[in-house]
Amino acid sequence: MTEGQTSAQHSCAIGNNLISCMEILTPDESTLLESKMVVVNYRKGEIICKQGAPATQIMFVREGLVKIYMESNSGENLVLHIMPEMNIIGLSALFEGNNVYQFSAQAYINTRVQVVDIQTFRQLIRTNPEFSLKIIALLAEYNTIISGRFFCLTQKQTYGRLADVLLCLANRIYKQRKFPLSLSRKELAEIAGMSVESVARILTRFKEENLIEMECKHLNIVDYDRLFDISLKG
Repeated sequence: MTEGQTSAQHSCAIGNNLISCMEILTPDESTLLESKMVVVNYRKGEIICKQGAPATQIMFVREGLVKIYMESNSGENLVLHIMPEMNIIGLSALFEGNNVYQFSAQAYINTRVQVVDIQTFRQLIRTNPEFSLKIIALLAEYNTIISGRFFCLTQKQTYGRLADVLLCLANRIYKQRKFPLSLSRKELAEIAGMSVESVARILTRFKEENLIEMECKHLNIVDYDRLFDISLKG
């Protein structure tokens, strides 16, 4: 199993893209960006941006964990991806004619965000071609992640979907097989597209089969290969 296979299979989250983007800026561009930034702290559960609201800002996630999702008239949410620290919210608003946010963003845990007006961000894109290429690459990664999410939700059974979520948390969020389980059963169910009862039942089954351990609000993936196999087979 290669790292590429792992990333392609469990692409619910974005990697540390902010660092690579910011390193490309010149000293003057970095100074300009910092002078226009405002830090906003969000508590767990607070809305960072609202679907349909005017898209006037780009947001840099410096600390925390964010849910990017689409709302429906029925009140159910479709989680597009999970965004850990060192990522950017609102890039879809850079396209001409797209002047509202196409999604909502909510803090899963206490989150710190740096906000900059969209015109300043567009100025950096116009003046720094290498920075522009990084942003295009990041948008392409977002698209890959969303495509993977739709495949998971539409083609996999419940066991495979939950295995995907757990592997995503291990590989892309916490980068270790034992990690704090900061998401509730309800939040896990929303990501995996299943009921809370199904999540509880499958977690119990995973524990009984010695695939995972759960203790003191931490989850430990004991048998990674078997859990990965469940994810692959769906």
